[in-house]
Amino acid sequence: MEMKKVKVMFRRYIVLLIGVSTIFSSGCKVQYSFTGASISPDVKTVSIDYFQNLASLVYPQLSSKFTEALKERFITQTSLNAVKEYGDLQFSGQITGYGVTPIAITGNETAAQSRLTISIKVKFENTKDKTFNFDKTFTQFENFDSNLDFSSIEAEKVDLIIAKIIDEIFNNSVANW
Repeated sequence: MEMKKVKVMFRRYIVLLIGVSTIFSSGCKVQYSFTGASISPDVKTVSIDYFQNLASLVYPQLSSKFTEALKERFITQTSLNAVKEYGDLQFSGQITGYGVTPIAITGNETAAQSRLTISIKVKFENTKDKTFNFDKTFTQFENFDSNLDFSSIEAEKVDLIIAKIIDEIFNNSVANW
């Protein structure tokens, strides 16, 4: 007889748990994902314009690498569909800075370390909720040993910086951090 009571109580608990989770999930106005994105269900598309390189020093592949990496991030880590223009979420901007500077000067006035810095101005528009819009510059850097041939490590450092900047843009636009 005791086992029967336990089974009945367990079934009631399961039904109650399913009911409560259904109520909460249907009343929710924001979709959450494992990537940290919290996107309103009425947001379905994203458009990302080509980011032109306006920096005084130019790395030829930077515009296309950055633009494609940003698109890839939103395609793979959200349920949004990429459209050419007029997305619910819209990104535009330009690369405004690209440069190498010495950061660790040795006793004989030579640089032991240098820093590659990239700055990208981003305009983000959320057509469904204007409170999330922003227009700001994201800057990241990577340090490297000045004794290294810069041309042999440049592509790797650029990729690392692009990844950092895209993390910031993603968090600012859809993770609400």
